[in-house]
Amino acid sequence: MTARIGVVTFPGSLDDRDAARAVHLAGAAAIPLWHADAELYGVDAVILPGGFSYGDYLRAGAIARFSAVMESIVRAAGDGLPVLGICNGFQVLCEAHLLPGALTRNQHLHFRNRDQGLRIENNATAWTVGFSPRQEVVIPVKNGEGCYMADARTLDELEAEGRVVARYIRGNPNGSLHDIAAISNAAGNVVGIMPHPEHAVEVLTGPSIDGLGIFTSVLAHLGARV
Repeated sequence: MTARIGVVTFPGSLDDRDAARAVHLAGAAAIPLWHADAELYGVDAVILPGGFSYGDYLRAGAIARFSAVMESIVRAAGDGLPVLGICNGFQVLCEAHLLPGALTRNQHLHFRNRDQGLRIENNATAWTVGFSPRQEVVIPVKNGEGCYMADARTLDELEAEGRVVARYIRGNPNGSLHDIAAISNAAGNVVGIMPHPEHAVEVLTGPSIDGLGIFTSVLAHLGARV
């Protein structure tokens, strides 16, 4: 049976169609989920895409966390549903307290849009099982509020528990502490990533196809669960 991956659209989402295309290229069915609809329609996993949900008013992701669909996603994530937040989606996951810490203005106060080197630090999450340990990949970043911040205790816990999923290499584009590009929850089913894997899934348009591994990983994870 083909896996069904929900892709949420908030007002201001920009990369929902890109995420849906990546899901399709990975071999799954992309199921549109609307921010105001609490129903998840039996999806096997959920992606919160990049963009500017609700115009990034108050703070990036601060309003999206109160949407009807997020209430359902928070409950489902607690029951083990794989959830991926990309860029603005990462911000939403932090605002919804599915992930710790916060994404703040880039330290240099400039928007960054470039192809970025990453190292996969944890290949045991639902979204990274297809990568090799410490595999290096190239995936685009495009953010103005991508600087990951957390208190010392949280950072120590993330490091000790292996919850830093990916780290920036060959330069940190936004000043994130510990060069953090992606983290997970303790169970490994919820992952937030600041770079955009959905923009590295085709040779014609991406700097690589390294991002496709994020989407095929969750299919491998779902297959292993069946």
